[in-house]
Amino acid sequence: MSRFNDFNNPQVAALPRHLKQFIVNQHYEHYTPIDHAVWRYVMRQNYSYLKNVAYYPYIPGLQKAGLTIEKIPDLQEMNDALAKIGWGAVTVDGFIPPAAFMEYQAYRVLVIAADIRQLKHIEYTPAPDIIHESAGHAPIIADKDYHEYLSYFGSIGAKAMFSAQDFELYEAIRALSILKEMPDADEDEIKKADELVAYRQDNMGEPSEMALLSRLHWWTVEYGLIGTLDDAKIYGAGLLSSIGESTSCMQPDVKKLLYTIDSVNYTYDITKTQPQLFVTPTFQNLIDVLEQFADTMAYRRGGLYGLQKAIASKNTCTAVYSSGLQVSGTFADVMVDDKGTPVFIKTGSPTALAVRNNEIKGHGKKYHKDGFSSPVGKLKGYDTPLEAFGDGELKKAGIAKGCETLLEFESGIKVSGKVKNIHIDESRIQIISFANCTVKNKKGDILFDPAWGVYDMAVGESIISVYGGAADRDAYMETAYKSKTVTHHPQYDYKTRQLHKLYQQVRNCRQTFSGYAFLGNAWRCLRKDHNDDWLCAMEILEILEHESIEPELTKEIRSFLEYKAIHEPDLKKLITDGLYLIKHPVDEKLVV
Repeated sequence: MSRFNDFNNPQVAALPRHLKQFIVNQHYEHYTPIDHAVWRYVMRQNYSYLKNVAYYPYIPGLQKAGLTIEKIPDLQEMNDALAKIGWGAVTVDGFIPPAAFMEYQAYRVLVIAADIRQLKHIEYTPAPDIIHESAGHAPIIADKDYHEYLSYFGSIGAKAMFSAQDFELYEAIRALSILKEMPDADEDEIKKADELVAYRQDNMGEPSEMALLSRLHWWTVEYGLIGTLDDAKIYGAGLLSSIGESTSCMQPDVKKLLYTIDSVNYTYDITKTQPQLFVTPTFQNLIDVLEQFADTMAYRRGGLYGLQKAIASKNTCTAVYSSGLQVSGTFADVMVDDKGTPVFIKTGSPTALAVRNNEIKGHGKKYHKDGFSSPVGKLKGYDTPLEAFGDGELKKAGIAKGCETLLEFESGIKVSGKVKNIHIDESRIQIISFANCTVKNKKGDILFDPAWGVYDMAVGESIISVYGGAADRDAYMETAYKSKTVTHHPQYDYKTRQLHKLYQQVRNCRQTFSGYAFLGNAWRCLRKDHNDDWLCAMEILEILEHESIEPELTKEIRSFLEYKAIHEPDLKKLITDGLYLIKHPVDEKLVV
C-alpha cells in the first residue's frame, strides 16, 4: 500500500494498522468513459425505479453520501459527505476476508471495491464493485437507526469465530468473482471455479460463528426488506445495486418471510437470485435479532463452550480470564474438572498476552513463541479468587518477589517455583512469573518443566469470554492474511480505446450542451466498428430526443435499438428500460 490517505476523515484516520493494509488507491483516472456510462445507466434506472420501492431515505441518502447520477463517485467527495454523519469510506481490491470486512463496519468505515462491473454485467455482478458498495450501501447509511445497526453488527462480527473452511470458501468466491469480471475469461475456468464454490459451500461442516453471522448479514445488510409482508421496501445493498433483482425480488414468486433469528438457518448463493427474502418491521428488530444471536456466541458464553469453539476453529482466538487478562493464540487443549469447568488451558502457537486490548510489554508472540499454558480457577483453601488477593492474602500464600512458593488449585494442579514478578493492573493480579518452576496436574503429570524457562502463569478464577482474533490486533497482526488472487485490470486494444473516445465525446455533448453535429458521425462509427454496442447508441438517442434534433437520425437509432431488443433477449430489458427513461427522464436535481 502506498502512503495512507485518510481523506481528512476522522473515521478513516482512526483505522488500526491491520485494517489499513487492505486499502488501495482508487485511481480515479483508470475509469473509462464506458465505466462512467455504466454507472450513469444503473443510477438512472435505480433512481427511476427505487424511488417507489426503496426505503424512504434512499433518494436523499444518495446526496448525503456524496453520490450523483452522472459520474462514478470520487472517494474524497464521498468522505467529505459521509463525515457529516460520522462515517467514512475506503477502496479495497475486491473481496476482503469477512472478519476484516466486519471490523471496518465497527469503525464506521464503508469498504468499497475500487473496480466497476463490465457493461455485459450491468444488471448484476457477483464481484464487489463500486456500484454495489457505494450506490448500494452508502445511501442508507444516512438513516441513524440503520447505521447504528451496521456498526454494531461490525463490532459483533469482529468477535466471531471463523474456521479453515470459511477461508477456503472466501478464496473460492473471490477467485470466481474475479474470473467472471474478466472480459476474456475462459468458460471452462469459470465452470471449474463455480463448481469449487458449490463444493465448498456443500462441505462446510458445522457452520462457524462467522458463517452464521454472514447469513444474518446477507439477509439484512445485503438483501433485506423493511415494512410488512404485504408492503415491503428495499434497504439491502445487494438489491439496491442490482437493476435486475431489485425488480424481480418484488414479484410474488419470491417468498417474503418475517425476519427472526430463524433466518440464520437459511444459506445463500451469491451467484443466484434469492428464492426468499426477509422483512423486518423496524431496524430495531435487526438489533434485537442480532442480540439473540450474540448471546449464543463464545465471546459472551466463555467457559468450556468458548474454549472448545476456539480449539475447533484452528485459528487465532482470545480467551479472557476473569482478571481481565487476554490470551491470544491458536488454542490446542483444555482440561476440565468433574463438573466440566476449565481448569487448564494451552495454546499451540505463538501467543500474546494483553489487557484492555493492549499487548503487555514483554509478552508478545516472540516471547511466547512456543505457545502458552496456565491453570484456571481458585486456590485451594481460599474463598477469594487469586486475582483479588490483597497484601495479607499474598503474604499468607507466600506470593512475593524472590520467594519460593507452592500454589495448589482446587483442581489439584500444583505450581511450585520462585516468584520472579507479579503483574497487576487496576488492583487485579493477572500474571505471576516463576523461575525454576514445575507445574503438575492432579495425577502428577508434568505440565511445565523448569528446563523450559520462566513460567508465566495467568491468573483468573474463570474464562469469561472467548472470541475470534487477537486482543491487540495491531501488535499481533493476525489479519495480516491477504489473498494472493488479485483482481483483473484490463489492457485495452486500439478498437476498444476508439470506442472509449466515442463514449467520451457523447458525454461531452451532454454535459456542455454543444457539439451535437458530431453525434451523427459517432453513430456511423458505432455501426461500422462497434455494432455490438447498445449503451453509447442509447446515450446518443437520449440527447437527440431531449434536444428534438435530427429526426431521421433519431428514428434510425431507435429502430436499431428496438431490433436489438427483439433479437438479443439478454438485452431486451436493458434496452426497454433505457428507452423508457428517455421518455420519462429522472429528476435532474441529482444529475450534477
